[in-house]
Amino acid sequence: MPDVTSRLTSRVASRRGLLFGTAAVGAGALLAGCTSNEPSGADEPAADDQPAADAKPGKPVTIGFAGPQADHGWLNAINDNAKKRAEKYPDVTLEITEGSNDTAQQIGQIETLINKKVDVLVVLPADGKALTQVGLKAMRAGIPVVNLDRIFNTPQAYRCWIGGDNYGMGLNAGHYIGEKLKGKAGARVIELAGLDNLELTKQRTQGFDDALKNYPNIKKVARQAAEFTVESGQAKMAQLLQAQPEFDALWNHDDDQGVGALRAIEQAGREDFLMVGGAGALSAFQAIKQDNGVLKATVLYPPTMAASAIDLARALGQGKGVGGMAEYEIPASITLYSAVVDKTNVDQYMPTGFK
Repeated sequence: MPDVTSRLTSRVASRRGLLFGTAAVGAGALLAGCTSNEPSGADEPAADDQPAADAKPGKPVTIGFAGPQADHGWLNAINDNAKKRAEKYPDVTLEITEGSNDTAQQIGQIETLINKKVDVLVVLPADGKALTQVGLKAMRAGIPVVNLDRIFNTPQAYRCWIGGDNYGMGLNAGHYIGEKLKGKAGARVIELAGLDNLELTKQRTQGFDDALKNYPNIKKVARQAAEFTVESGQAKMAQLLQAQPEFDALWNHDDDQGVGALRAIEQAGREDFLMVGGAGALSAFQAIKQDNGVLKATVLYPPTMAASAIDLARALGQGKGVGGMAEYEIPASITLYSAVVDKTNVDQYMPTGFK
């Protein structure tokens, strides 16, 4: 997903989270029980389609939501998940700001929400480092903050962090490819990464490389960084295809840039390798289901985390814990699982795909 260098915590910080071994919809599925003790089933619907957790009205809660500009499919899905989740709760009022990638403007929007004395804040900062102080300001004003995905510099700036696992994305992509190629001697793989100045890109590459260490028959022979856009994906993939006439698998970090990558692959007439994507776009799910091209799987970075953030904010505002856990309080940190979606389970995840 395109953003600034502080988009996510370091690998160490992300691993500080409570790792739930559930599927990507599990963000909404598990936390849908924030105020309920009902166990979730194996075939939970997507966060949008689930019944709201403990839908019986409780204490009214006003939640302020501030995120960056929705200039990418994933970010737009974040906003949609938050809005739709809040609508399921008759006791929740959502005060949502107009997203901005301008740090000063987003700080001003959050300060406005603080001055309105909202009960809880959900913040996906354009720049976690730059917005740390306004997170601290909210916490000091007695307004608990749910820090969504891009983490603030200090835990003092939030009550709970919930976000994705970039290292886990790379790890699971590498293991999927490794298992597919483990019987092939001299297997060759390439990587189409995201923006190299982002910490999240480094984490995804590190996870991928660490996974491949388990498969001595596989060698990564090329890596190219793109920019999380369709255009960059097409241009960089064309370069990779020209430089590498033979390889067995491709891991692409982002499904939006993957649209461009697939165009380049089609234009080159290549179908002699398998491709694994990243994030969970609807177009990727549809291609996987059709199973008539190189794209065979994608590794999730679920935007349903925004729906779960609303669940957490409501629970905080009502002084409740998370269903299914013995603790009275919600966790301080939750790291989502990067599930692999292929043709065996794509129907389950289809409702979570973003456009």
